[in-house]
Amino acid sequence: MKLTLDVENTVTHRDGKLHLDPFETNNKLVMVGCLTDNGQEYLYRDNFNGVQELLDQATILIGHNIVHDLMWLWECDLKYDGPVFDTMLGEYILQRGLKEPLSLEACANRYDLATKKQDTMKDYFKNKVPIDEIPKQELSDYLSADLKATQELSDEIYKKLNTSEYSSLMDTVLLTNRVALTLARIYQTGFTVDKNKLDEVREEFEQEKVKIEERLNRQVHSLMGDTPINLNSPEQMSWIIYSRKPKDKSTWMNPFVPYMSKEDFKSTVEETSEIVYKTRADKCNECNGTGTIRKVKKDGNLYAKLPKCTTCSSLGYVFTPTTQVAGLKFNAPTVKWISANGFSVNKKMLQILQHVTKRTDSVSAYSFLHDLQRLSALDTYLSSFIQGINTYMKPDGKLHVRLLQHRTSTGRFSGADPNMQNMPRGGTFPVKKVFISRWEGGKILEADFAQLEFRVAAYLSQDGVAIEEVATGFDVHSYTSKVITDAGQPTTRQDAKAHTFAPLYGATGFGRTQAEAKYYEHFTQKYQGIKSWHTRLASEAMNTGMITTPSGRQFSFPDIRRLTNGNVTNFTQIKNYPVQSFATADIVPLVLMHMEDKFNTYKSCIVNSVHDSVVVDVHPEEINQVLYLIKEINNELKSLIESKFGINLNVPLLLEAKIGDNWLDTKDVA
Repeated sequence: MKLTLDVENTVTHRDGKLHLDPFETNNKLVMVGCLTDNGQEYLYRDNFNGVQELLDQATILIGHNIVHDLMWLWECDLKYDGPVFDTMLGEYILQRGLKEPLSLEACANRYDLATKKQDTMKDYFKNKVPIDEIPKQELSDYLSADLKATQELSDEIYKKLNTSEYSSLMDTVLLTNRVALTLARIYQTGFTVDKNKLDEVREEFEQEKVKIEERLNRQVHSLMGDTPINLNSPEQMSWIIYSRKPKDKSTWMNPFVPYMSKEDFKSTVEETSEIVYKTRADKCNECNGTGTIRKVKKDGNLYAKLPKCTTCSSLGYVFTPTTQVAGLKFNAPTVKWISANGFSVNKKMLQILQHVTKRTDSVSAYSFLHDLQRLSALDTYLSSFIQGINTYMKPDGKLHVRLLQHRTSTGRFSGADPNMQNMPRGGTFPVKKVFISRWEGGKILEADFAQLEFRVAAYLSQDGVAIEEVATGFDVHSYTSKVITDAGQPTTRQDAKAHTFAPLYGATGFGRTQAEAKYYEHFTQKYQGIKSWHTRLASEAMNTGMITTPSGRQFSFPDIRRLTNGNVTNFTQIKNYPVQSFATADIVPLVLMHMEDKFNTYKSCIVNSVHDSVVVDVHPEEINQVLYLIKEINNELKSLIESKFGINLNVPLLLEAKIGDNWLDTKDVA
């Protein structure tokens, strides 16, 4: 029996966030709705005993965002471990990389299915009426409408998957749904947090932030004179970096169009913006002193977070321009650098400018840009990770890691509450040390694929040089370091990692130092097979409007066109998607499920997956057995992937294990 399921539960508002999960003490299951494939509907409230009988008869469980429903079933001791079909994931795969809304209502509307949502229910939700206080009949009607819409949507998706146009996506849909069960169990398991360590890391970040802000404020005063500057304002940061600002922000962006010539771009910038000059502050009218200045708005109110006169704390100063040009005097080279408030100061642009300062040996500018990026990173670490972990850590002392398959174009995992996928790569991120084993004497193991995406690129392109390097264990990062160093810029292996595989994803030597640009040129010359493969992918996309990976996953490019220089639009995505998708949306999830099956009889459990690694909480009595299992899985990788995707994998994959007392302090297994 096909059984369509939906649940209604209370939510908790805490720390400014909405918590819908069953791990919150005050959350409870209010209603469970089940709809059989012969149209029989069952609604349960308060007593859910009848649900288990239906689950026992189900051959497949259908839901929209099925992981949420499974969490509530499992936490209420309702058992189901059979196949599932998530209509949200099915519709996501059918979109072929195009990101349309995936709510039940949005999906149903695309198939002209009526959701029959009552306006009164919308009013209840708008007014934040607790779900258990909504009249039973109205909630029942609402749940019935969702059940019917989900069932009809599943029928439409299956119908679509059985057409010749979409049939190649069936295996991807089935794999994605099987993975959903594994991700649900990771979510349920949770990752133990050391609260004391979390507080220590927060303090470390905050102390570093204070030092950087002090240093930046000194640099800002040197660059801008007495002009009050808010370090958190992108607009004001652009004044410092580019030494120009729009004359009129309301019309600023109108003249800038894609692909305009360099000459037109330069003249347009000069016509629509003005130079920013250093200012001096007039003496304080109240005390005739010259303290730190606090700027006043036209209405007489104060700008926030700007200091008063240090002598008398009075208000109202005039800032007089000098003849000295303020800031770092960088030029914006292309239209891509234009933003609504002036010129872009996003992370990518700042990195490029930092590379430029290396090339020009501008120590002060390099220092300023480095500090600015580090300050931004610290703000992110404190808000997204430290505060995020504090907010979403549950009463059981665990962070229940949410891994999502539908948030990215390529299908790689994303995350939520907080998004652990945004953790910086590498093994030095301090936040990782707050995650520990749930058992005294337990260990944290991280099984990490070695250079997975490069190995996948070698296989997909069949580049002879890349295949040989992978087969012989050639250290590509050391080679990158050597190329850059030989070109005149001494570079460590660790620093070289940022460049080694960047050309795979469309990065070029633009904005790099001469030595770094030399490597990007060298990469293209060295890996001619990868270059040719990129050209074939572009032709495939031009001819068919899409590209297809070995798993059958497809990516659509409906607006693709060839440019006058011979390249095609979306070329960066065309190069990136097949590698990232097959590596992290197909191979990693497949291995993740295989690992879960291996751990089926163990106390040790999978607690997270980040990028191309899997994290395991290892019971102290099972350390040796788990290490043996990882070696066994490593030996099975080739046959596992070949049998699943029907390919001949002539590139070896390698799963490396590290183990330690916490997630940060893991060491290579001898």
